[in-house]
Amino acid sequence: MFDGYDSCSEDTSSSSSSEESEEEVAPLPSSLPIIKNNGQVYTYPDGKSGMATCEMCGMVGVRDAFYSKTKRFCSVSCSRSYSSNSKKASILARLQGKPPTKKAKVLQKQPLVAKLAAYAQYQATLQNQAKTKAAVPVEGFSWGNYINSNSFTAAPVTCFKHAPMGTCWGDISEGVRVEVPNTDCSLPTKVFWIAGIVKLAGYNALLRYEGFENDSSLDFWCNVCGSDIHPVGWCATSGKPLVPPRTIQHKYTNWKAFLVKRLTGAKTLPPDFSQKVCESMQYPFKTSMRVEVVDKTHLCRTRVAVVESVIGGRLRLVYEESEDKTDDFWCHMYSPLIHHIGWSRSIGHRFKRSDITKKQDGHFDAPSHLFMKVKEVDAAGEWFKEGMKLEAIDPLNLSAICVATIRKVLADGYLMIGIDGSEAADGSDWFCYHATSPSIFPVGFCEINMIELTPPRGYAKLPFKWFDYLRETDSIAAPVKLFNKEVPNHGFHVGMKLEAVDLMEPRLVCVATVTRIIHRLLRIHFDGWEDEYDQWVDCESPDLYPVGWCQLTGYQLQPPAPQSSRDSQSSSSKQKKKAKSQQYKGHKKMTSLQLKEELLDGEEYSFLQGASDQESNGSASYYIKQEP
Repeated sequence: MFDGYDSCSEDTSSSSSSEESEEEVAPLPSSLPIIKNNGQVYTYPDGKSGMATCEMCGMVGVRDAFYSKTKRFCSVSCSRSYSSNSKKASILARLQGKPPTKKAKVLQKQPLVAKLAAYAQYQATLQNQAKTKAAVPVEGFSWGNYINSNSFTAAPVTCFKHAPMGTCWGDISEGVRVEVPNTDCSLPTKVFWIAGIVKLAGYNALLRYEGFENDSSLDFWCNVCGSDIHPVGWCATSGKPLVPPRTIQHKYTNWKAFLVKRLTGAKTLPPDFSQKVCESMQYPFKTSMRVEVVDKTHLCRTRVAVVESVIGGRLRLVYEESEDKTDDFWCHMYSPLIHHIGWSRSIGHRFKRSDITKKQDGHFDAPSHLFMKVKEVDAAGEWFKEGMKLEAIDPLNLSAICVATIRKVLADGYLMIGIDGSEAADGSDWFCYHATSPSIFPVGFCEINMIELTPPRGYAKLPFKWFDYLRETDSIAAPVKLFNKEVPNHGFHVGMKLEAVDLMEPRLVCVATVTRIIHRLLRIHFDGWEDEYDQWVDCESPDLYPVGWCQLTGYQLQPPAPQSSRDSQSSSSKQKKKAKSQQYKGHKKMTSLQLKEELLDGEEYSFLQGASDQESNGSASYYIKQEP
């Protein structure tokens, strides 16, 4: 049995400042650690695998238990002392081979024992967290098999800034080496071997054991953020054995020399990768917090709800008046639908007062800084006005972009919008969008991007033309310059797979595909379902996740609906959805609209015609307004 070799890590030499906070969290390096060949596979600067030397007092200890992101000091005291007046003398003494000072000796005795204990506790914590992150089995569905059998491509983790590791994924890619359990082994104990990433699909990686070359017979899928994947060198520092798979055990007599040759110059995960995963899965919202959230039965108002559970940043909110806790609403903690207590009053939004006059024991208001901030707007000059026309995604039929009207202008840039031809007399179906929302568009957006615009219900003059409609309703279009035209470099492409929330049933996260891209707008199709269930979603929506997110967070993934299930279940669900959507969805157009050449509100507009499925992520214009 090959029982390990020296560890790999990043070079610990650094010129960074020693005055670092103990809570400081270092971002992952832009490039992954390189496995070097210094006569061995890799050693730390002091020649001891997994060990480090304090630059202040000279103490040697477990590197991962050392203080600060650079692991240069054994304690806070040594870090601070390093920058004091005695720094030069201490360094000079070390260079001359003299023993540490008396002060340094005192500092080294207690921290070593304490840090070793803390390190052991930290490892135990990681193991406990790994147990709680056990994969949720989905009977009959495997992302790996689904992607392999159809040659699908998944959206990279970097497309999802709100998801765990979304902002610090680094350059993890094909070819990166890791240490994983060796399942091709008859030993009674758990052993490990080196594997390389053959293909990435979100968090999931297709791995191949080192030594199999082009043989894919034992390739397997694994979640990169799972508890069983480690950087190369982890076995050496953890005392775990490295054993080659039984299938290829006969290929080489000197496996250590083979590994040295294969791993020299290769990339692996950062040493603190698992720690970063755990940190990125800590969520500020806690159970029993009170928030204001949209009333799902009356979109025009908000209600008080209490956080019942938090899974992967998704909140199960129970409306405060629900005695049996069944009246709930699911959304992400960064959703624009939730706000701090008092938000509705501050902007003039409708609010349903709770029959509960006193907070229940243990409930407390969520701090306002936890909620997603919207961009500040200047409403002092030209601004949105009541009665202005625009195009908007219908929140009750997310597959449709409809003719809409601004019904009320609230404070802080918020607008109440109604869908033309489908509004209730009391305005109970108005909905709130911020002026910078990517879900509202200027007149003509659908036409120039070849998207079907849903006209007002009952409107008979088809095909729909904005010029005629504005004249008939004696209305004006909202100025183009007031809309959000920012297009981030999102990285999505048509055909990419992901996991997406069905916003019409927001407790469900489903297997989905990007089928169209219009600047920052994505058309999300739920695999196995008809196109009528598609939804328009912003590229930065917190309701989109990488492949493997459900497995990582312990959320239940809804697999593609099989044909038999679709035929038997769709009729009832369709009737329910259609009953709701018919109230809000206008008649479908019979022909596609032609580019508009008329004048809108006395001003001349010319529209940029681009590809209907624009995949360039630059800030391309939706439209151009020509000044008279």
